[in-house]
Amino acid sequence: MAATSYKFVLYKAERASPDESVARGREFYERMNRRRSVRDFSTEAPPRECLELAIKAAASAPSGAHRQPWRFVLVDDPGLKKAIREAAEEEERENYDNRFPPEWLQALEPLGTTGDKPFLEDAPYLVVVFKESYGVDEASDKITNYYVNESVGIACGLFIVALHTMGLVTLTHTPSPMGFLSELLNRPPNEKPYILFPVGYPAEGAMVPDLKRKSFEDVVQLNSGQ
Repeated sequence: MAATSYKFVLYKAERASPDESVARGREFYERMNRRRSVRDFSTEAPPRECLELAIKAAASAPSGAHRQPWRFVLVDDPGLKKAIREAAEEEERENYDNRFPPEWLQALEPLGTTGDKPFLEDAPYLVVVFKESYGVDEASDKITNYYVNESVGIACGLFIVALHTMGLVTLTHTPSPMGFLSELLNRPPNEKPYILFPVGYPAEGAMVPDLKRKSFEDVVQLNSGQ
């Protein structure tokens, strides 16, 4: 199959002054540094358009050879959310009781997580992200996708940023194994579950761990000629 030829257009960047660039960067950092993963959700539903805008922002992510190997499945049906919760808890309880090694359980203990996942029903929306292991053209022939995990991971990061910017909260939930999501959501064989995001507002009195992030010096190596 011949590769698609793209038309190239002039890129016009929005270039700010150095001071404005630093100010924008500082504001963005301070906003994102307030982000937390939340497990206690209000049942109040934010505007559906917020979810749609977050998905559109996520879909602007770069991807290998521009294959865009992601699929976002938006769920707000109570019956389907209940079925997802029941299937997820079945796997998670097996994980906590039998599958997780002791060191993983020890690492999780300070967070207080268990096999119970009420947020899968409490959150007004679930967004399940699938990665396309390969594409399928109109003739049902397979199309190779490149850097699938990296591409979908970047898209998920943008999704989280978009939600936080709009004042919503989420959690990166990855029950393992996740095959039940393919079955419940009727996804084709080329799509594999990647992350399950409950999305909404935090519940009144929601609590999160008082976590400390690594310092700048701990996460960067500067190789400067200055």
